Amino acid sequence: MAETRQNPAERPREINREGKNAGRGRLKIFFGYGAGVGKTYAMLKAAHAAKRRGIDVAAGYIEVNGWPQTAALLNGLEQLPARTVEHDAGRRQEFDIDAALSRRPRLILVDELAHVNAPGCRHAKRYQDVEELLKESIDVYTTVNVQDIESLNDLVTSITGVTVLERIPDSVFDQADQVEMVDIEPRDLMERLQTDGVYQQGWADFFTAENLTALRELALRRFADRVNLLAENDRLKNNGNYHTDEHILVCLSSAPSNEKIIRTAARMASAFRGAFTALFVETPDFSSMTKEDKKRLRANTRLAQQLGANIETVYGDDVPYQIAEFARLSGVSKIVIGRSAAAKKHFFGKPALTEKLIAAAPNLDIYVIPDASASFSQYHEVRARRKGGRAFSAADIFKSIGILLAASAIGAIFDKLGLGEINIITIYILGVLITSVVTRNTVYSLLASLVSVFLFNFLFTEPRYTFMAYDSSYPVTFLVMFVAALITGSLAARLKSHAKQSAQAAFRTKVLFETNQLLQRAQNRDEIINVTASQLMKLLNRNIIVYPAEKGSLEEPRIFSASGEAPEADWTSEAERAVAGWVLKNNKHAGATTDTLSDAKCLYLSIRVNQNIYGVAGIVVGENPPDAFETSIMLSILGESALAMENEKNAKEKEEAAIQVKNEQLRTNLLRAISHDLRTPLTSISGNASNLLTNGDAFDEEAKKQVYTDIHDDALWLINLVENLLSVTRLGDGQMNLHLSAELMEDVVAEALRHVNRQCGEHSITVEHRDEFLLARMDAKLIVQVIINIVDNAVKYTPKGSHIRIETRREGDWAVVRISDDGPGISDEAKPRVFDMFYSGANKVADSRRSLGLGLSLCKSIITVHGGEIQVGDNKPQGAVFTFTLPAEEAHLNE
Repeated sequence: MAETRQNPAERPREINREGKNAGRGRLKIFFGYGAGVGKTYAMLKAAHAAKRRGIDVAAGYIEVNGWPQTAALLNGLEQLPARTVEHDAGRRQEFDIDAALSRRPRLILVDELAHVNAPGCRHAKRYQDVEELLKESIDVYTTVNVQDIESLNDLVTSITGVTVLERIPDSVFDQADQVEMVDIEPRDLMERLQTDGVYQQGWADFFTAENLTALRELALRRFADRVNLLAENDRLKNNGNYHTDEHILVCLSSAPSNEKIIRTAARMASAFRGAFTALFVETPDFSSMTKEDKKRLRANTRLAQQLGANIETVYGDDVPYQIAEFARLSGVSKIVIGRSAAAKKHFFGKPALTEKLIAAAPNLDIYVIPDASASFSQYHEVRARRKGGRAFSAADIFKSIGILLAASAIGAIFDKLGLGEINIITIYILGVLITSVVTRNTVYSLLASLVSVFLFNFLFTEPRYTFMAYDSSYPVTFLVMFVAALITGSLAARLKSHAKQSAQAAFRTKVLFETNQLLQRAQNRDEIINVTASQLMKLLNRNIIVYPAEKGSLEEPRIFSASGEAPEADWTSEAERAVAGWVLKNNKHAGATTDTLSDAKCLYLSIRVNQNIYGVAGIVVGENPPDAFETSIMLSILGESALAMENEKNAKEKEEAAIQVKNEQLRTNLLRAISHDLRTPLTSISGNASNLLTNGDAFDEEAKKQVYTDIHDDALWLINLVENLLSVTRLGDGQMNLHLSAELMEDVVAEALRHVNRQCGEHSITVEHRDEFLLARMDAKLIVQVIINIVDNAVKYTPKGSHIRIETRREGDWAVVRISDDGPGISDEAKPRVFDMFYSGANKVADSRRSLGLGLSLCKSIITVHGGEIQVGDNKPQGAVFTFTLPAEEAHLNE
């Protein structure tokens, strides 16, 4: 019996550039109701059929279990070597995942998906090995029994009386690509087991006709549920989103029976197709839980997560009220809890948790799950004995005795002063109140209440120094005193617990809020990592190791010590780095307290946003792993950190993209300008040269001279253009080296005028040096180019016969050069842009040749690297004036 789906190994698969399968591998499960039904046999037959179709098949791990027909099918299949693992119980052969990943077949056979690996393996469970194979695009055939499914474990135990320890989460079974039901009649199965000699006497109680029939029914029902789920999912894909009103809430605790409650709630959530939430109410007694209780609570929390529950934590000592309020605010429709004390033992006894919850949430469906294996009351008696063993400490005993002695001393003073018994009673009640505040357990306030009554009777009632009382009203006084002291002490202890719990919750919330604010102010990745590590240390008080990730590989670790001590070498050993690398590759938790590479010293978590990983954080666990709420806050901090890193990365990419766009625009403008401005002089040079070659003999000397002059002018223009382009490029790349020296401004201006365009002869150029021997610190060659560009610019944009004036003078520590003309000038709108690259303005060049717009931009760059300034203004009465400054030098004359 199989689902009507295409065989996973036969589906078309995309191939990546390396020739490997792209995407996730496919999982096919051969499912049965017990050992011996033929799951492995059916899997091997399917593998041979796949091999005949040309599929690369390898047997990763097969358990024959003495079946000769199954062993025969192994012939003809490549078998990968197993891994020998040494552990306390001896040697054991295990599936070698590294050998499988190295071989990388298209299809691999891995028997017994629910198998628990030996200590020292990478993963605690074999299904985790299979998950890694699937992620590496390798298809897997495997086998599963009905008792291996987590949510059915309690039902199987109730049927067979055997607790199965090897289990897989329901999600692994439900999300498989294909499940094939391998079925056989229970009677035939029993005959097969006895005939083939595989039947063992130890399994006699398990392999009964009644048990096998019940298991078969359970397996068929689970297989049908999966088929219905797949059909419903297909309908949802075609018809849109699906919404359900059912929301199942299960209550987490450290009770041994909580596992059964969680599995029951998971089955209900699956049956109702509803949301599933696991809630833990952290009471003031949480800090006093034993290590065993906390370990069991972590195991129950992990079980709920495996079964698909969202984990939530709330605070308070009134557990029923907290559950009811969470259910009301979260839209819970059904609550699943375990059976606590079933009924009140006497009239004045406290109502059971179930009764309180029903009273607090009358509109909700509440399911109470009984547990025949362990009673709730026995569990709490054990806890009470544990608490009693640690309730008394020498320090608290001495504190209580001291407070009672002090109250008695003050009472004696009051008695001598004649202040009355009521004041003495008040002092004792105050002593009980102080005792409840300064001690760690409510038992001290209870004992102090009782002892204070006896002390008052012994010291301050007649007859003195006896436990007798003459006045008939004293017993009532003693009773009222005891009750008042007891209530006062209990309220004080409760307020102290609430204050401690509130302070802890406020501290954790503050840490999370501070993390968000600090990460928003972080400027780069290093600051983000420092903030993340410091906040984790503040929250957990543990040492933190952060491995930043860049381009899919881990960088050197950064160690943050909470105690300020030198880090230990094994925190960053090769084994620890390998665990961090596995987390980076697989985007899953690993290390201490997990089922993957659990021998590590640290718990490793990825710093991720969706599938983007920006680093791996390691938390040195030690002997006390983080609790569920600390883990939740820790994951929130890492999520905030990853989001900050992603924003920083996006900002960098956006900035780089903007620079790239700008450079592309500059390149486009440059090519556009060059394509026009180079074509014109080159065409002129080519045409004039062609005329000289073909008609040179017909030209007179004056015509030839004019042609030669035009070629010379165009060549000079091209030289000036190329020089400006090269200078702009060198300045933009930071490759231009300045050769600074003290130069005489008069010589620099004269040198520049010898290189200006020949057309300057049609303009009137005058030079005035107001300071004799004006020296400036400069690279003379570059400043000559600045003057040439400004003068050429004046020549281009002014009509023939215009006047150009160059002035130099000294103003303080600066040498000032002023170049003016009396042309049409520059508009106010254009002045802010005249020094921009490729800006040529609206004015036409005098010779109709288009300007490239590089000259003035180059001038600004050169003057800026010299430490000076360049400006443009209006000349009076008309025209434009360019002024730039250079650092002046003192002139030293030697006689």
